Amino acid sequence: WRALAHDPVTLKRTWESVKEVMGPGVLEPKVKEMIYIAVSIAHACPYCIHSHTANARAKGMTEEEYRELLAIVGMASETNRLVTALGVPIDEEYEVV
Repeated sequence: WRALAHDPVTLKRTWESVKEVMGPGVLEPKVKEMIYIAVSIAHACPYCIHSHTANARAKGMTEEEYRELLAIVGMASETNRLVTALGVPIDEEYEVV
């Protein structure tokens, strides 16, 4: 958050959004942190990967859950790129999603 200290408007807006999205909701706090880890890996953000991994562990994420999360992220990354490279069209039953 120190990196945004020079821009109080952006800092306030970002912090308020984080509190809203990461605060109480339908998803458990640990799950929210694990999703944040996955997105941070996909966007290659080391700071976010480390901070949200620490947060998820503090919220009860086990080493087994972390390893499974990494396996899912790796598999999704691989299959996303493969399908994109091959130009695979979206199946009709998935169009409504």
